Amino acid sequence: MAGQRDRSIERVRFLLERAGFYVADTHGTRPSSFDLAARRDATLLLVKVLKNIDALDAEEARRLGELGGLFPAIALVIGRTSGAAELEAGVVYTRYGIPIINEGTLTEFLEKALPPFLYASPGGTFARVDGARLRTLRVAHGLSLGTLASVAGVSRRAIQLYEEGAGAEITVIDRIETYLGEPVVRPLDLFETPRPRSRSSAQEEGPSHGAPGERTVPPTGDPWRDGVLQQLDGLGMEVTVNMRAPFDALGRTPDILLAAIGSLRTALHRAEMLHGLARVAEGHAMFVVRENVHRPSIGGLAVLNASELRRHRDPDELLVEVSERERP
Repeated sequence: MAGQRDRSIERVRFLLERAGFYVADTHGTRPSSFDLAARRDATLLLVKVLKNIDALDAEEARRLGELGGLFPAIALVIGRTSGAAELEAGVVYTRYGIPIINEGTLTEFLEKALPPFLYASPGGTFARVDGARLRTLRVAHGLSLGTLASVAGVSRRAIQLYEEGAGAEITVIDRIETYLGEPVVRPLDLFETPRPRSRSSAQEEGPSHGAPGERTVPPTGDPWRDGVLQQLDGLGMEVTVNMRAPFDALGRTPDILLAAIGSLRTALHRAEMLHGLARVAEGHAMFVVRENVHRPSIGGLAVLNASELRRHRDPDELLVEVSERERP
């Protein structure tokens, strides 16, 4: 029987698919820092679904944010409560730099094109002020900074900051908008894509310590997996190791290549999910296995053993073989 979180993941998946996203479900794979990957046009999302957002700790948020920077993709958490309190619709919450909304906010954004305007911050609920619009309205009404400050119940300096685009508490916004008779806030962009992270900033285990010019990847604790990762790195590919994802490493050729490493049994279990994830990321995926295999792919997922991987001398050559094996 599906649990509450499973049902929530299914509802979020349905919302995304109905809004035109192609979705890959990764929540059945452990470990994983995200539950769904979804793409619509140039927008790629990595979505984590939680009942209580307090379950998102600093380390998990860091991993999710790093993965978002690698693709690049928008990291987003969908939650229901914080402690015993329900998350409010139309409000964006934040934990360790990761934006968090509830299902209602996502529904309004996807189905009604209604973006959120409010964000929770220590001290209350705030909104981003459209500074240029506020100044234009103030001047048009013949109001001085001091007069508007008196109306809003804040200092003249606060009004200056609002006109520079600073956020304001919702009670202050209400006073200003009631007095001017016009909205002065800007919507929040949930789908603001991050810049790609560089190899040096994205390595999960921190900087490597090879000789100058030597390409290295951090150890994972498994000598055989480490050997495969070093082979990939030695091809001149940008390889970033991440052990809290459905794949072991993300490489660029410059196309995205998701690499998973393990047994043939694990490859059989993860094939459909990894193939779907690669399609969402508009990249490729392969599984490197210990055993000798007599089939080029499993469910569209390219499968190679370590000996076959060693035959390649550059990433383009490897990508050609992966692409050929992905074909039905």
